[in-house]
Amino acid sequence: MTEQENKPPKPKTDPVVETILATLRGLEPGKSASPMDIAREFAAARAKPGDPPQAWRRYMNAVKQQMVYLARAGRIEIIRKGEPVDPNNFKGVVRLRMPESD
Repeated sequence: MTEQENKPPKPKTDPVVETILATLRGLEPGKSASPMDIAREFAAARAKPGDPPQAWRRYMNAVKQQMVYLARAGRIEIIRKGEPVDPNNFKGVVRLRMPESD
């Protein structure tokens, strides 16, 4: 067996996770993006001719699920009124940002 055959396959990263992280890394430190902005960006990257302008809405649930997952893992922060919230218990209008350095 070759060394290549012994290696486990590299796990695929969720494209929604990739979009969230890429969007937030592209922002200035301390800046944030809304889940809606990220869903729109994701939809634009996957757009096909004839898609309706509101096609981004179908991705909102996936963005919300992945933002909670990433916040629980400490990779992003969910903020409300400028303050981080508990990813297990929040409601209302929120934004996302990269964690602030200590």
